[in-house]
Amino acid sequence: MRGIPGRLRRFLSRSNDGEPEVFGAALTFATQWQWPVLPGVAPDPQGRARCGCPDPDCTVPGAHPFDPGLLAATTDARMVRWWWTNRPSAPIVLATGGRAPCAVSLPAPAAARALATLDRKGIRLGPVVAAPHRWAILVAPYSLEQLGELLHAQDFVPGSLRFHGEGGYLALPPSTTGHGQVRWERAPLPGSAAPWVPDVEAVADATVEALTRTGVSAPEF
Repeated sequence: MRGIPGRLRRFLSRSNDGEPEVFGAALTFATQWQWPVLPGVAPDPQGRARCGCPDPDCTVPGAHPFDPGLLAATTDARMVRWWWTNRPSAPIVLATGGRAPCAVSLPAPAAARALATLDRKGIRLGPVVAAPHRWAILVAPYSLEQLGELLHAQDFVPGSLRFHGEGGYLALPPSTTGHGQVRWERAPLPGSAAPWVPDVEAVADATVEALTRTGVSAPEF
């Protein structure tokens, strides 16, 4: 990488805790794929499934923005370098919508069934993010009108199904949050271009069906 200050070169040469890997991923998302990112709240330093934010009952520990807020998400390489040089263990948070993908997320067991259903139907998928309790299928940006029409067409929408659209966020691999490691269940294909993602309509029926069949209606974290 050209033009990297000596301090950052020393930082990238370290291998402890996977920190350079997180920085490299954040830089790829922001500069090559043009996905606005920002650092999330670090997990509890004592290793408990708690968040570093002031909320003792935080339901997404470490997997959300706090300082800076979501509006600070950027594709600027200098800002990304500054953030992860100063906060090398911070999770990578994607600001969904706009120039970036949106996502549909659901509890992990139902998500695995949904992916199997989509594969059987021959529906092409892009990247899928897997956290210990929930998986998220990345989809093309959609409007509130599109989402409203999509949900209106469903007989029932389980409460554990979540849509991460404009103004939302999602932790990306290889982040570590209060719930554990975030990884790729379906990894992006290698290359410099931003990964292809399907339209939300292509995955909605399968995700609703997977949740309805298992009776998972209440939110799970």
